[in-house]
Amino acid sequence: MTRQASSKIDYFTSAASGVEFLRGRLHGYRYSPHMHETFIVAALSHGVGALSIGGRPYSPRVAQLIFCNPFEVHDGAARGGGLSYRASYPSESLLHRIAAESPAAPAHGAVRFTEPVVDDPVGAAMFLQAHESSRRGECALEAEGRLFTAYAYCLSRYAGVRFAEAGQEDGPIDRAVTLLCDDYATKVTLADLIDETRVPRQRLISAFRRRTGLTPHAFLVNRRIIAAKRLLRGGEDASTVAARTGFSDQSHLIRTFKAHIGVTPGAYQQAVRER
Repeated sequence: MTRQASSKIDYFTSAASGVEFLRGRLHGYRYSPHMHETFIVAALSHGVGALSIGGRPYSPRVAQLIFCNPFEVHDGAARGGGLSYRASYPSESLLHRIAAESPAAPAHGAVRFTEPVVDDPVGAAMFLQAHESSRRGECALEAEGRLFTAYAYCLSRYAGVRFAEAGQEDGPIDRAVTLLCDDYATKVTLADLIDETRVPRQRLISAFRRRTGLTPHAFLVNRRIIAAKRLLRGGEDASTVAARTGFSDQSHLIRTFKAHIGVTPGAYQQAVRER
């Protein structure tokens, strides 16, 4: 029996970045030729595609990045069996703001991706992780940091944008560290850190990593784990600890705590009680 053409498409918008995202599965289904007013940055997680951008055919695969500039006509379908893919739709203004952090920032309207489909396992994995962080929405700082780092990576390699290396920003970065240490239980965003440091986004992330060895999000999570351990040692239950340390819920705390400490909060609490 021939399987009927089908598609399953989920759209969502990230509260952290304001970017629209799509998670889709296609089987025998083809999009009609169309265009968007935004860019498209996308990657497949399964299968092989049959894609046309600007009248040229492509067969995107897993471990490749897919780019479409605003108002470029394109379609898309699965080649052979079904495919799964994830896409994002950053506005021109957003990518221009990211590109503007380059010392040789392009003029307005000049940011364009030059190749629609490129082999890049690292970039594809980076984008898919950023997409998933935005879908989960558990931490605005994580979602923003991963997404904007992925976009900067794509702009630097496939749109000719060259970003400056981190310079001497130790003083401003120290202020960012203090903010994350003091306000770890709140929903700190990249915008908060930029306001505190007056350092552009990409320089902020790279300088923070150089100064601390971690990204701002990873530093924040570690600070929350330290606070969670202290509260657990004091006898607080896991749900209270999650609420007091900035985790979205108890399951988020359990999952993150085990990834960092090796045991669940309950097991850690029992161990320190026995000691």
